[in-house]
Amino acid sequence: MPVHYCIIVLLIVIILCILKGGFRLEKGKKKNRALNVAMGAAFLMAMSAVGPGFLTQTAAFTSQLGADFGFAILICILVDIGVQLNIWRIICVSGKKAQTIANELLPGLGYLLTILIVIGGLTFNVGNIGGVGLGFNVLFGISPENGALIGGALALIIFLERNALLVMDRTVQILAAVKVLLIIFIIAVSSPPVGQAVLHTFAPSHIDFYSIVTIVGGTVGGYISFAGGHRLLAGGLKGKKSIPYINGGALTGIGVASIIRVLLFLAALAVIAEGFKLNPQNPAASIFQDAAGNFGYKFFGLILFAAGMTSTLGSTFTSVSFLDYSKSESKTSIFNKLRPYLIIFFIAFSTIIFYFIGSPAKVLVVVGAINGLILPLALAILLIAVTKKKIMGTDYKHPLWLSVFGWMIVAFMAYAGVETVIKALSSL
Repeated sequence: MPVHYCIIVLLIVIILCILKGGFRLEKGKKKNRALNVAMGAAFLMAMSAVGPGFLTQTAAFTSQLGADFGFAILICILVDIGVQLNIWRIICVSGKKAQTIANELLPGLGYLLTILIVIGGLTFNVGNIGGVGLGFNVLFGISPENGALIGGALALIIFLERNALLVMDRTVQILAAVKVLLIIFIIAVSSPPVGQAVLHTFAPSHIDFYSIVTIVGGTVGGYISFAGGHRLLAGGLKGKKSIPYINGGALTGIGVASIIRVLLFLAALAVIAEGFKLNPQNPAASIFQDAAGNFGYKFFGLILFAAGMTSTLGSTFTSVSFLDYSKSESKTSIFNKLRPYLIIFFIAFSTIIFYFIGSPAKVLVVVGAINGLILPLALAILLIAVTKKKIMGTDYKHPLWLSVFGWMIVAFMAYAGVETVIKALSSL
């Protein structure tokens, strides 16, 4: 049997082992279960953010802007903190999904939010599945289309398991560790200009709004904003008593995503500083190939597989959760009966689109920008909703600093989004 088929079989065996071992957490004490749910939400959010689109965007913009892109990353981290702490807390304290909150605020608004999130998630998922396919292509030489079919099948295996949420959490955490370790290796074999990166991060010579809107949209916009909050609800964490877990999970997720974001930026900057030019067709691959030759290129394939798989899980889970308008948490509710079929459709549709169209690199950057435009609208809806006692209850008062921070993000992202649209229209 060819080596690449053996490795594919090994990957399937690993995932099946995760399926078998992922349920042990379920039997722990109530406090441990709450912590496990919070960590599951943290990694789901973080790894949804650090997908193929993130790899492409970070590499492309570092190639264009050099060390100045560090400023966009800094803004992205600050926005990440304000967005996630607000959204996670509002969703979980109210005990309601974002679309339900929006509908209670203004009838029909939840359906609009659902349309925006699901369309964005579905489009992004084409790139996520494509990332899995491209990862298989780099690792084993099989076509990206056939690799995407394998990736779609693996995602379905995970979601259609009886304890899918626990399996998803365990899978995402393992793949997160793979990504971090491999990027650290690339940093170790290169020499990133850290001093220059720090200087331009806090004192950029040029500010590019398009890069800010795109990187924010690709890492915290659209469905990604709600991945963690909806995962907490699915795990049963709700109400004021869950606030410590909400804050801990959100900050952990932000920390993990930020570490990977900074490491990849430094890796790209190291390659550029050595005089290499990143391939515009696949800038992320260039980072690893230029830093460590063919060995590094294979590492990139593994990172791309991990990024594509984790983002596929996050996009599918969150987008499908936006279709749930049932008032009952019962397993016999209509939505819970339809959930497996919705998941199959979501993954199958994304896989088929990639199989016949392919080439998601440009789509990933454009969709990131669109998600950045959705962010101020979605966050504004929840910030207004948190002031309504009929939605949040009579005994909850949202921290003033979080509200102010949230509205600052809404204003900044709306302004940056308008600037981006004007720039795009003027270039036509």
